[in-house]
Amino acid sequence: MLFLYGFFDYKGNIQGFSSDLFSPMHFVFIAYAIISTILVAIFARKANHKHIDLILKIASIWVLVLEITKISWESYYDISGGHGFNKIGIIPVYTCSLYIYTMLLAAWTKGKVKEYSLSFLTTVSVFSGFVGIIYCNGLNWYPFWTFGAFYSMFFHYSMLLTGVFLLATKYKKLEWIDAIKGWIPMCILALLAIPIDYEYGADYMQLYNAGGVPLLSNLAKALAGLNIRFVYTIIMLLLYITIGALVIGLYKLVKLIIESINKNKATEEAN
Repeated sequence: MLFLYGFFDYKGNIQGFSSDLFSPMHFVFIAYAIISTILVAIFARKANHKHIDLILKIASIWVLVLEITKISWESYYDISGGHGFNKIGIIPVYTCSLYIYTMLLAAWTKGKVKEYSLSFLTTVSVFSGFVGIIYCNGLNWYPFWTFGAFYSMFFHYSMLLTGVFLLATKYKKLEWIDAIKGWIPMCILALLAIPIDYEYGADYMQLYNAGGVPLLSNLAKALAGLNIRFVYTIIMLLLYITIGALVIGLYKLVKLIIESINKNKATEEAN
């Protein structure tokens, strides 16, 4: 079915649209995101850490302005359309919203706050960014060539790129303890997300019903049927530690492979 739309049109105003998820242009974007991230990791690995400080400051302001723009744009359509403020979908207390907050903290603070923020940016944030690129939910609501789709794609791409950049430049060196350090900011955000989830039936941080994740959503439904949904919430919150550890394990594996390759090259050159 043909459909007409403008670049800034809201999802409710786009008629005849089904989904651009896994469309040809989406696959082009996936390829671009992965290849460009790898290239950045290769060519920026010797970047000066003072320059990275400046990059973080600029990027933190940029993502904040972009998020405010997105919330204002979406709220305008919701309110002007008579639906009111979308408190169960637009409040920035998603897991991915932590990217904005930890970017600001990593860029503008020091000490433990910066350290824990960097731990999140290089663990769960990397995982969430990659998943968001592959399964870009925004493309279920917006055609590829729209602001809504571009925002979703750019945001998750930035999450992946930022984390890999920080690791490749050794601005942040991951250790197993970073799975816990990166989890602490999530627990703090969960203090806001959980009350909203349980009051309004929202699914911020996927701590209520894990919408879109088959196994977890089935678990949430089963436990809710037993009147112990809170057990699912605890399980999901703890699962984020495992996700962080998974990223750290991959980081250490890649690091080991690179060190092995460099060692073999040095041996060959010595001979």
